[in-house]
Amino acid sequence: MSENEREAKMAHPRMAAGALFFDEADRVLLVEPSYKDYRDIPGGYVEHGESPRQACVREVQEELGIKPHIGRHLVIDWAPNPGEGDKVLYLFDGGRLDADHRQQIALQAGELRGYDFHHAEQVPELTIPRLARRIAAGIQARTNGLTAYLEHGQPPETGA
Repeated sequence: MSENEREAKMAHPRMAAGALFFDEADRVLLVEPSYKDYRDIPGGYVEHGESPRQACVREVQEELGIKPHIGRHLVIDWAPNPGEGDKVLYLFDGGRLDADHRQQIALQAGELRGYDFHHAEQVPELTIPRLARRIAAGIQARTNGLTAYLEHGQPPETGA
């Protein structure tokens, strides 16, 4: 097999990274993008030469205008999209946003219409199913001190 044939078979997924932020009541922060008809988490695509964590920090600063500490990795989700091809999505723990950080939030003009904190049980009615599953897995991973591996927002079937 030639090098070009090997290269053609290798996956070249798009990568994106986002963060879960919480308030004092353990509600999760969701943003309202102007270009989507559902709520999302702060984050975006990883750029060339950038790590997923660096992309998360950059995207949070661009979208929310704040630079809080981004903690540990909570979830990795292999989530290919028919229109965009293979995708690998990383979810990090943004921790609890204190009042100072919340007061400093300045939404990215033209991209975000708003944001709010929501109880975990409200998330499925506010966003798409695979993202709701990813957020639920992230909340559970954060609570249990673990990291979750998902495929399409769900744990892969295990078996022989």
